[in-house]
Amino acid sequence: MLKPEFLLIWFSLLIIGPEIRFSRADIGTASQYIPPYLPTACYGNDVSQFPTSNLFAAAGEGLWDNGAACGRQYLVRCISGSLPQACLVPGETIQVRIVDRAQTSVSRPSRDGTSLVLSNTAFQTIANPAVPYLNIDFQQL
Repeated sequence: MLKPEFLLIWFSLLIIGPEIRFSRADIGTASQYIPPYLPTACYGNDVSQFPTSNLFAAAGEGLWDNGAACGRQYLVRCISGSLPQACLVPGETIQVRIVDRAQTSVSRPSRDGTSLVLSNTAFQTIANPAVPYLNIDFQQL
């Protein structure tokens, strides 16, 4: 016969279990770059590579993966920045598509060596544009 304590624990896990989320996000940094964006390391001069929202990014060396990063989608959230009140809306998340390699992008990032280099539209959606770089968490979809 099952003990009442065991049944209570089992029932609790059954009810609460779906609410438990395991994080797969990474912590890194993001900078921004401005036009011109073409050509890109992923798709050359093809303008159809850019999402209509203009929320795209160049991958830093840690994410580039010999070009396998091209087309990957990431959820990006601003944590903090190099200046106070860097994040516009705390907790706001955007989705970006990788279209370029940060190290070889035509337009240079506001700071070298970051995990992601966001288009100016993507950066300004989550952060004050005067901030040179952000601390972010990001997750590949």
